[in-house]
Amino acid sequence: MSEHYYTERPTVKRDVHTMQEELRGKTYTFLTDAGVFSKKGVDYGSKHLIETMQLKEDDKVLDVGCGYGPIGLSAAVMCPKGHVTMVDINERAIELSLDNAKRNGIANVSILQSDLLEQVKEQRFDAVLTNPPIRAGKEVVHRIFTDAYDCLVEGGSIWVVIQKKQGAPSAMKKLESLYREVVEVSKDKGYKILKATK
Repeated sequence: MSEHYYTERPTVKRDVHTMQEELRGKTYTFLTDAGVFSKKGVDYGSKHLIETMQLKEDDKVLDVGCGYGPIGLSAAVMCPKGHVTMVDINERAIELSLDNAKRNGIANVSILQSDLLEQVKEQRFDAVLTNPPIRAGKEVVHRIFTDAYDCLVEGGSIWVVIQKKQGAPSAMKKLESLYREVVEVSKDKGYKILKATK
């Protein structure tokens, strides 16, 4: 099996480049590299989540599987009085996210290497955001939902983007088994945005 982005230390040859993306009306400059998710441009699912998610300006937010940072950094801009913690298992993704936070002048973030929510289990958040690593398998995706529940404050929500053909029905079922309210906030081009509230 070829190595994919859900790995601690990618061994694939580096291929660093810079790109610009407009997200929620703001232009960002991102450094990307081989061995991280969607290195050629912010993927459609992440963009759809960024455009759809609703956050308050003082929210404490967690981005699970942050990659090179588009979702978490967008959230930090939406929450100028809040704080965003970004986690990823992939050390290359963490390096890129740290660089991209600096590059875009975003200071209200903490960026940690973590296997899913392992490093943040003692913290509490108003919102969790994730474009889950589908290729890592259903067990990993469902563990994000379970661990996020424990890390959310009462009334907090997890926002998930998932493709219909990549497990949206089973994701919905798992979320409904954990959270008091689960709604499909939006769907576009086969991508669904699910919001589950504790």
